Amino acid sequence: MKRQHIETISDRIKDQFLLLKKEQPERLARRLNLSWSNWGFGMESLQESALRLQRAGIRYIELHGNHYGPDLGYDIEKTLDILSAHEIAVSGVCGMFSPDNDLSSNRAWQRQAALSYIERELAFTSAVGGTYLLVVPGAVGRPVPYDAMEFERSVETLRMVADQFVTSGIRAAIEPIRSDEVSFCHTIQDAKTFINAINHLGIKYINGDVYHMQSQERHIGEAILEAGDALINLHVADSNRGALGEASLDLDTIIMALYVIGFNVENRYVTPEPLGPGGNPYRAMYGRPDPAVLNRLVMQTAEYFREREEAVLSI
Repeated sequence: MKRQHIETISDRIKDQFLLLKKEQPERLARRLNLSWSNWGFGMESLQESALRLQRAGIRYIELHGNHYGPDLGYDIEKTLDILSAHEIAVSGVCGMFSPDNDLSSNRAWQRQAALSYIERELAFTSAVGGTYLLVVPGAVGRPVPYDAMEFERSVETLRMVADQFVTSGIRAAIEPIRSDEVSFCHTIQDAKTFINAINHLGIKYINGDVYHMQSQERHIGEAILEAGDALINLHVADSNRGALGEASLDLDTIIMALYVIGFNVENRYVTPEPLGPGGNPYRAMYGRPDPAVLNRLVMQTAEYFREREEAVLSI
């Protein structure tokens, strides 16, 4: 029987992985860095979240970018104390961009809010030792365009703070998101186009998300190869946006693609973000946490990811 197109692409990625294993086995010695994006835990304390991740053997956390104003968000010293007590380091910060702080807005005060928000999060990310700040070019939860100039406004606005990414040592990670949630920048190629338009050393990395990629890309593994060295973080969830191992995601091929691009190094992270389906996931950030559900979600995801990683490396 003739192979499906998706199988043909997956076979090519597997062939590249096996060639890497044969010719450069030393490049497979280090395991992928597993992190977790905590804003989906809702209104849970950081102490509770850190304890859960520690119990699951997760050593990194992507913190909710919750500095929406000068008096809001995580305190630097308290954050470091809590994470240190649970032997967890900060991978990065998940920047949250809604219509209230939209880089592409046609209302100037919303663009100004986006700039001020980025400046606060850069200072925080640097202080807690994070590597990257996730940036969404247009508001999440607003799939309908304002007008035909969104891209240009977003480029212009983000370029205004590009120097600050360089001076702070934090990498801007542009995230493409599916068209049900944002009005533009939906694919890895779209993110590259956006980065090239800004044309600045401070803005050159990509945050991938397999849930969005399965909607917008031809093949998730192929898109990972396309992102290459620009990929700094990869959000993962199963195809139903739930815990890994619950649905139909081809996690093995994703893991192979990550090893092929050399993702198993310092300052590159695989970060579960199982938020459930829906057009605007931001409501999860203020939800009521259910510790039992979250414990199972984290433990199952961590165990399944490590199980599949070892299975891939043993072929």
